[in-house]
Amino acid sequence: MPQICTWRPGPFGPGRLAVASVAFAAFTIVSVAQEIEIGREENAQVRTQMAQVSEPEVRAYITRIGQRLARAAPGAKYPYSFTVANYREINAFSLPGGPVWINRGVLHAAGNESQVAGVLAHEIAHIAQRHAADQMTKAVLAKWSLSMLGAMLGNSGGAGAAQVAGALVTDGVFLKFSRDDERDADRVGLQIMTKAGWDPRGMIELFDVLRREANRNPSAVETFLSTHPSPQDRIAQLRAATALTRGGVRDTAAFRAVKARVLKLPPPRPMPTR
Repeated sequence: MPQICTWRPGPFGPGRLAVASVAFAAFTIVSVAQEIEIGREENAQVRTQMAQVSEPEVRAYITRIGQRLARAAPGAKYPYSFTVANYREINAFSLPGGPVWINRGVLHAAGNESQVAGVLAHEIAHIAQRHAADQMTKAVLAKWSLSMLGAMLGNSGGAGAAQVAGALVTDGVFLKFSRDDERDADRVGLQIMTKAGWDPRGMIELFDVLRREANRNPSAVETFLSTHPSPQDRIAQLRAATALTRGGVRDTAAFRAVKARVLKLPPPRPMPTR
């Protein structure tokens, strides 16, 4: 949702990106298998940097929702994983190839389970639609002309692709989703929610929460707003998309129990500045 793809950890670090396939037809330099490996390595690094909620019931709850949504996702069958970050801001983000992180602040702010599912569905949609691979490809083509890239790849094949991507990473290029990516993740996220059995209007409700929070406590949504179109713009589009939607899970006893538990935990931290 509603990195919700916001904070982008990175850069990946020199020597940590192994890219060996290029498909000029789709202008994609990263294969699905390579996306998964990139995400696995970066997720391991993120785990050393991010505070995490260790409460087993909370972790299991988010994983259950995430995996149910993931089964409804289109595209490649990525090894999706779900982690709760112990930060108070309303935020979430995804990494290439499967890892999804959601802040504890989402659980504090959400009023029902469909709103949490909306956040996770949006992040899963970014992964399923391969937005990270697309953004990396665009960054490569922005730095080198297509003819130069083709010459490098023609001379050295996959090794050339690895050098190109490695140079981008060393230069500190990191992935930022475009407005089109965000709209696509909203659209596909709604489809995922519906197929998995949740009321997709929960995604709209969470945007309403973000909008109200921006007026009441701007710092709580500062990271989200710095990298996303305004909630108001997206609410109008989502309402149109769900105008005829009826049914789906809105709330559960499990959500209420987990929310009560997280509210009793020691206060979450503010997100670190980067």
